[in-house]
Amino acid sequence: MRVAEGVQITAETGGRFAEVLTEPALDLLASLHRAFDARRLELLRAREVRYDQLVAGHQLEFLPETKEVREGDWQVAPPAPGLVDRRAEITGPTDRKMTINALNSGAKVWLADFEDASTPTWDNVVQGQLNLMDALDRTIDFTSDEGKSYALRPAEELATIVVRPRGWHLSEKHVLVDGQPMSGSLVDFGLYFFHCAQRQLDAGKGPYFYLPKMESHLEARLWNDVFVHAQDHLAIPQGTIRATCLIETYPAAFEMEEILYELRDHSSGLNAGRWDYIFSVIKKFRTRGRDFLLPDRNQVTMTVPFMRAYTELLVRTCHKRGAHAIGGMAAFIPSRDPEVNEAAFQKVTDDKTREANDGFDGSWVAHPGMVELCKEAFTKVLGDRPNQIDKKREDVQVTAEQLLDVKATPGTVTEAGLRNNISVGIQYLHTWLKGSGAVGIFNLMEDAATAEISRSQVWQWLHNDVELDTGETVTRELIDRLVEEEVAKLPGEPSDYDEARATFLEVAVADDFAEFLTLPAYDRMP
Repeated sequence: MRVAEGVQITAETGGRFAEVLTEPALDLLASLHRAFDARRLELLRAREVRYDQLVAGHQLEFLPETKEVREGDWQVAPPAPGLVDRRAEITGPTDRKMTINALNSGAKVWLADFEDASTPTWDNVVQGQLNLMDALDRTIDFTSDEGKSYALRPAEELATIVVRPRGWHLSEKHVLVDGQPMSGSLVDFGLYFFHCAQRQLDAGKGPYFYLPKMESHLEARLWNDVFVHAQDHLAIPQGTIRATCLIETYPAAFEMEEILYELRDHSSGLNAGRWDYIFSVIKKFRTRGRDFLLPDRNQVTMTVPFMRAYTELLVRTCHKRGAHAIGGMAAFIPSRDPEVNEAAFQKVTDDKTREANDGFDGSWVAHPGMVELCKEAFTKVLGDRPNQIDKKREDVQVTAEQLLDVKATPGTVTEAGLRNNISVGIQYLHTWLKGSGAVGIFNLMEDAATAEISRSQVWQWLHNDVELDTGETVTRELIDRLVEEEVAKLPGEPSDYDEARATFLEVAVADDFAEFLTLPAYDRMP
């Protein structure tokens, strides 16, 4: 296999991997790295500066320097083919079975996830690209160990593929350019764009993306410049790429309009990334004490004041600018227990109905068994309309104070909640370290975002001497005891979980708060 000049691949390149790691594809990656990596690193340093300002007592606000953008008269690009009707979207990793099941699910969109639902092993990174190529070529199939065969339905019944690359903070240690590891974002984006942009255009759609973890409009500007560069590199018309941005960090919630503006020629809307947004509350305000203290995870619903303000502002912002507003994840996995299913189905129905009535144009589910339920909830509101972008929500006026009103969140911190966080965190990391980033635990589909909530809540409760419903205070000794008790309940031997337990404790009880649990976990991988 020939490698582009200055590019070094430090892992497997043979077999079908050579179909992905072609010299022209690697040449695009090298071009993206050299043009944009310095800016990426500079923007990551800017995140640290902003956090230091919050520690010093500054508060998040709507930026005075971008007031003209918020007050300006502009619209994003019109919806692209395959992204007009998005009433039900399914998310999941790009393994072969999930690729087929997601495309066949009846959802309008499949978020093909290289980020929170995927462990970035080298095999997952490259095989995921092969699976997408094969899906677009309609050559993909899969047979389970039990002998069950999976194949694609007719093309007109398949979901539109929207790829989520890794966030700006993650590197890809197996791809070096001029001796430096590449951005995982640029590897995932570049390989998919090189191999699948024309395939998608030939199918009547286009190369579409979900952009995660951004914290400012300047990070959106970087993505826009990447898009322009890549389209020029392959002589694909400008504006062909479309991207939906996840608003899943607290700083980004104050820059929604600016993020849409930066990507306006390539924009396809915003998504309410609810799980990472809750995680961001703790991460950004972890030095602010009880004003930002959260109760058990399952008590932080979308109707608590600060979450309600965030979603209302997102819908208003999107529709003001002609963009889709996509709702949050329903993580429930259908169970064999009818009573469990009945209660969960009702909760999901209520959640999706609320989103549809609030003006969202569609929403996420994590399991094919929930797609029809989501579609039905939105269809009751949408009818035959593909979306409700014309529902402007001018009645909504959200202040900075409302976005920041975490202390108004009702609820309690319980021993059951602490145990759940410990168990979920360790079980998730145990599976993640083995190569799977989407894990069914306690009838919920857990990914990196929900694991982040679990470990950050443990950290927050420990460092604020929180008293549980039992009267006990959360201490390191209590956490250690509960870790032992919860691990003892898991299948296999306790020693099977040693690496996951060590990783969890590294990010859940240390004095210093790790920015992302996937960073130390990735360091443990070959």
